[in-house]
Amino acid sequence: QVQLVESGGGLVQAGGSLRLSCAASGRTFSTYSMGWFRQAPGKEREFVASISRSGIGTYYADSVKGRFACSRDNAKSTVFLQMNRLKPEDTAVYYCSAGDVTELGFEPTYWGQGTQVTVSS
Repeated sequence: QVQLVESGGGLVQAGGSLRLSCAASGRTFSTYSMGWFRQAPGKEREFVASISRSGIGTYYADSVKGRFACSRDNAKSTVFLQMNRLKPEDTAVYYCSAGDVTELGFEPTYWGQGTQVTVSS
């Protein structure tokens, strides 16, 4: 069992930056690939980014590529999502997840409770 707690969300103007953090419990953090998803009001949850167990491999949705960067610190059991040049359409609840990468992409197993990101125009 892995428990995930996100933080760092908030209100920011368009063009600004936020850094989300996700702290994981347990000693098995490094055995999981980690992912970020988001869900805007009235929309389905969508994939944002993922990072491999080692942190070397990252993958991004086209909508955030070049603006968002995912990283992790296995010693601190924490994964980060640096979000730059934010747009109003990035407004959503952002969820951290622990899972694995398969041929289908990132497959989440555990979820955090989410953190709200609001980008004003």
